[in-house]
Amino acid sequence: QVRLVESGGGSVQAGGSLRLSCLASGNFYFRKCIGWFRQAPGKEREGVAAIYTADGSTYYGDSVKGRFTISGDNAKTTVDLQMNSLTPEDTAMYYCAADSSCLFFRLNTMAPYWGQGTQITVSA
Repeated sequence: QVRLVESGGGSVQAGGSLRLSCLASGNFYFRKCIGWFRQAPGKEREGVAAIYTADGSTYYGDSVKGRFTISGDNAKTTVDLQMNSLTPEDTAMYYCAADSSCLFFRLNTMAPYWGQGTQITVSA
């Protein structure tokens, strides 16, 4: 089992920044890749960013490239998502997810472990 707890959500004006954290605990094997997804009301789930902590490889969704940065520690304990230049289109519930590889992110499939989510609201 893997437990994921997100923190850092909140409200910000367009152009602002926020930093999300995902605190992971439990089975070390299934924490090798930790990713962030988001879902806004009426929209499909979207992959935001993921990191394969074993080698530091990172993956980003097209809509956040150049604005968001994912980072993680080698102990696979905490993964942060630095979000800059936020726009109202970034408003969504953000979830972190974990698995032994990043295929779940690259293929946008269900990871076996998910957090409860944290809300991000960006006002114009």
